[in-house]
Amino acid sequence: MKGDSQCPVGEEEIAQPSLRIVFMGTPSFAVPVLSKLLDAGHEIVGVYTQPDRPAGRGRRTTPTGIKVAAAEKGLQVSQPASLRKDEAARSEIAALEPDVIAVAAYGLYIPTETLVGPPLGCLNVHPSLLPRYRGSSPVATAILDGESVTGVTVMRVTEEMDAGPIVAQRDTAIGPEETTLSLTARLFDVGAELLVQVLPSWHRGDIEAREQDESLATVTYRLSREDGRVDWNRSAIETARRVRALHPWPGSFTQWRGRLVKIIEAFVYDGTAPGGLPVGGVVSLPDGIGVRTGSGVLALRTLQLEGRRPTGAREFVEGHKDFVGSVLGQ
Repeated sequence: MKGDSQCPVGEEEIAQPSLRIVFMGTPSFAVPVLSKLLDAGHEIVGVYTQPDRPAGRGRRTTPTGIKVAAAEKGLQVSQPASLRKDEAARSEIAALEPDVIAVAAYGLYIPTETLVGPPLGCLNVHPSLLPRYRGSSPVATAILDGESVTGVTVMRVTEEMDAGPIVAQRDTAIGPEETTLSLTARLFDVGAELLVQVLPSWHRGDIEAREQDESLATVTYRLSREDGRVDWNRSAIETARRVRALHPWPGSFTQWRGRLVKIIEAFVYDGTAPGGLPVGGVVSLPDGIGVRTGSGVLALRTLQLEGRRPTGAREFVEGHKDFVGSVLGQ
């Protein structure tokens, strides 16, 4: 369904009920969901997030974005490594007596006894229009597929991944230069607003969740490091989409004279480029540089040579005069 046709809005919903909510989430882009639940007057009785893990170049143990935000708001935070294996954690959640569990990018399996405990169940904010793009990379895959529209789904969590009944959905256009990073952040902002909007109706029983149409279901896969290696035989259109879709992880990269070069921003060049170079050849353009692909030229906007900071294409060429005329990916 498009828009929020299952989300009746009226004066009666201005005064929302204050629900007891256990929130489960991990990355920073899930923070707006937690924040908007608090802003709406709900009581967050517990926050569950994944354990701290090493991150960054120094591999320093780093708290999750949700842990940092929850601590700033004075909320109780728990970090079980596995709810499936941790009986004490499951008992703790039950003892909190939540009306509902709200989930946003938690990333851990939630056992059935936890899902069915709260009277209003467990609601998840998923960044796609289910049943399309279930799984671990819904935003990136929508961009990779060249979709012009995506959205968010508030769904009731069941044991099967992202297959639970749909409570509400809202669609949104994908911007021509949006990356997985920027689009994910925007979708969770939209999802936070949608969740807060539907909770009163869900609490009153005014919304009947609808089952997903399994015949329309698609499942995304977990991206790997190798997905970021640029294949210059692809078209410029597809390669530009991949640069956007794979930012920030795993990023798009290629080889140049034995060194790794990340392509952070790029777009399809719509002018006439000089010939004479094979696929992967770097050409000079009136406003910068580009790379010849299997079909068309990919204009480079921002690059990063391994061990260096990201730079604009012009600055990169000024520091590496032999870049133009070379062949990438070798």
